[in-house]
Amino acid sequence: MSDILKEILASKVQEITTAQTRKTFAALMDEAQSALAVRNFRQAIQTKIAAGQPAVIAEIKQASPSKGVLRGPKAQHASHLTFDPLEIAKSYEKHGATCLSVLTDYQYFMGSPSYLQQARNACELPVIRKDFIIDEYQIPESRAMGADCILLIVAAFTMRGKFGAENLDNFVPDPLKQMSKLEVLANELGMSVLVEIHDAEELSLALQLETPLIGINNRNLRTFETHLDTTLTLLEQIPDERIIVTESGIHTPEDVQLMRNNHINAFLIGEAFMRAPDPGTELARLFSI
Repeated sequence: MSDILKEILASKVQEITTAQTRKTFAALMDEAQSALAVRNFRQAIQTKIAAGQPAVIAEIKQASPSKGVLRGPKAQHASHLTFDPLEIAKSYEKHGATCLSVLTDYQYFMGSPSYLQQARNACELPVIRKDFIIDEYQIPESRAMGADCILLIVAAFTMRGKFGAENLDNFVPDPLKQMSKLEVLANELGMSVLVEIHDAEELSLALQLETPLIGINNRNLRTFETHLDTTLTLLEQIPDERIIVTESGIHTPEDVQLMRNNHINAFLIGEAFMRAPDPGTELARLFSI
C-alpha cells in the first residue's frame, strides 16, 4: 500500500497542477464563499453521540484500489448492485445516518465531485469530501463543490516527506505545518476537519491539530488487512475531549457493540454498506436503528 499511496499522491499533485491551469485559487475562493450554507458536520456527530446514539458517517463509493468495483454497471462480482449517489444518500438519511462521506477521486476510486453534489442535494445531511487533500488549492475547491468537511490523512503528508527527495514537487518538509495551514483555511470557510491516523506516530501529529475529530483507520496501509484492535489500542492515548471515529473493518453488529462497549460511538463505514442491495437498510440492520 505504501507504493500505491506514493503513486496516488504523485498523481494527485499532477491533478492539482492541471486544475490550477483551468481555474485560479482566487476564483475558487470566490466560488467557495458564495456556495450554499455549510452544514455543521462536527456538531451533527456531537449531537447524535450526546443523545446516546451511534453517529454513522455513511460512505458512498463506487470502487477502491484494494477491493475493485463495489457496485455499478462495470461491477464484475456485484453486477446487480447499481451505483446511484442520489438514491443511496436518500436511503442513508431515511435509515439514520448522521453524515455522508463521498469519494471524489476518479482515478483510483471512480469518484467524482458530481457524486458529492448529487448526494448532498438529495438530503439534509452534512457531507465530507473523501479524497487525498494535500494542497491549499483543494480547500476552496471542496467548499465550492458543496463539502461541509474535509479529510486530512496524516500518512499522505508524512509519506510525501519521505519520498520528497525523488520529486521536489511532492516534498513536504513539515507535515504538521502543512496540515495546520489546511485546517485553518477549512475552518475559515466554515468546514469541519476529520484527521485520519493509522498508528501512534501519526496520532501524535493529529493531536496537535485543533479538530476534535480523530479518525482511526483499522486498515493496515501495507497489507490491507483490517484489525479492530488498531482503534482499541490507541484509545488510552487520546484525550476525552476528542471524538474518535473508527474506520474500516466494521461488518457485524458484534463489531459495532465491541466499539460501543469501549465508548467509541462514531463510525465511518463504506464497504459493508456498498456491498448490500440497499445500503441504508444495511446501515439500519448493522446498528439496529
